[in-house]
Amino acid sequence: ASRYLRMLDALGASRGVLVQPAPYGTNPDALLDALREGAGRLRGIAVADPSVTDAQLQALHDGGVRGLRFVEARDPAGNLFPGSVGFDQVAALAPRMKQFGLHAQLWAPCDTYLRHLPELAKLDLPLVIDHLGSLVPARGEADPVFQLLRGLLADGRIWMKLTVCRVGAAPDYENARFIHDAFTAANPDQVLWGSDWPFVRMGAAAPSADALVDLAHDWLDNEALRKRVWVVNPERLYGFA
Repeated sequence: ASRYLRMLDALGASRGVLVQPAPYGTNPDALLDALREGAGRLRGIAVADPSVTDAQLQALHDGGVRGLRFVEARDPAGNLFPGSVGFDQVAALAPRMKQFGLHAQLWAPCDTYLRHLPELAKLDLPLVIDHLGSLVPARGEADPVFQLLRGLLADGRIWMKLTVCRVGAAPDYENARFIHDAFTAANPDQVLWGSDWPFVRMGAAAPSADALVDLAHDWLDNEALRKRVWVVNPERLYGFA
């Protein structure tokens, strides 16, 4: 957490959101410890499956967690990555997530959303889609996944994280700009900025967080929009005071 807080300081960011990675499985101890170290600056996204107790969900919320992460990335044999909880568990958890003030953060290869999102969007649970929906820019605006995500976002049924470095081509990510701009135009009140720091498994393609801030400043081309994406929207979704 201390490294993350130093990164926020370097960017001039007063607050941030930590997402629990798969190696920790459903054990939230490291995340909760980091949130305590943040002393009110941080919120968290944890991982849990339907065996989680009400007391544990309450403890997550009390500790600064505001969502649960669901991942539908699978290995060549069709198995979920170790430590992940799949999209098929969201419905079972949804009533209690709503009760304890938690949303669902979803990450998957883009085509997976075609199979799952129409039903998940009926749960009346806030859904946050990671990494611009993992879209493939070369497919263009005719891509049915792009059409689905833009439509659900415009209808207020999902939120979208404008995390360009996993979708666009470094260093300028210009090939992904049409996706970013279309989502921002579709519903500027339900888009969020994400850096994806510390850029796990990106190797030489990893950007610098400050360059991503500069890029967002350019692409979010007016101060009112920047304030929505960087301040107002995350305040609402993550419950920052």
